[in-house]
Amino acid sequence: MSNPWKLIGSLEASNVLLVVDHASNHVPSEMDLGIDATLLQDHIAWDIGTAAIAEKLVDQHGHAAFLAQFSRLVVDLNRYPNEDGVMPSVSDGIEIPANISPSERARRQRLERFFHPYHDKLSSLIEERQPQFILSIHSFSPRLRSAPDAERPWDVGIMYNGDDRGARFALEYLNTLPMVVGDQQPYSGKDLNATMNRHAETRGIAYSMMEIRQDLLADDAGITRWASIIQAMLVHVRSRLQD
Repeated sequence: MSNPWKLIGSLEASNVLLVVDHASNHVPSEMDLGIDATLLQDHIAWDIGTAAIAEKLVDQHGHAAFLAQFSRLVVDLNRYPNEDGVMPSVSDGIEIPANISPSERARRQRLERFFHPYHDKLSSLIEERQPQFILSIHSFSPRLRSAPDAERPWDVGIMYNGDDRGARFALEYLNTLPMVVGDQQPYSGKDLNATMNRHAETRGIAYSMMEIRQDLLADDAGITRWASIIQAMLVHVRSRLQD
């Protein structure tokens, strides 16, 4: 892994930037997180289906996508660097031994290797290209180990913080479709919006953060369907932003 990020596509074509903080479940071979390797296929390690959706949107519609190249168990990019959750010691009830009480040196080294280069590159890309709209793509598990009785009925959720322009228009479109749409669900962007706060809110760039339920992304048909939905949503949002 030469870079902790990957840029595909071009902003010149559509002026939309897709950001996928949890696109990968990769853990560097020299790093031992202390968990069973099968858990790297689990939702605690990455946002299942999001890289495939971004790649399809780039290939079919000419957007640009900025994707993380490592697991969020290594570093969670949608956090602030001083938060405990940036190196999660527990994820959905699963302990991550390598992240429990790391030394200050180990924490700093991991941030310098993964977190800061990712955000520095994303910042410079946005400054240089000035996208009209940023869509942060995530996916969520239909059921949590840590809360097995909690209902998570949404097909998709839209999150935002102070600037709700993009989110409002995204919701406007999604609510015309036969699906369950969450507004600030399965969690609120007022509480968890670090990447978009840093790169969109501070620059006054319209954005929204999208969470798609992972069982809807389980096969190629699901990926294709959701890429089509997102593209139609993006067309609507860009049109409304220009009104």
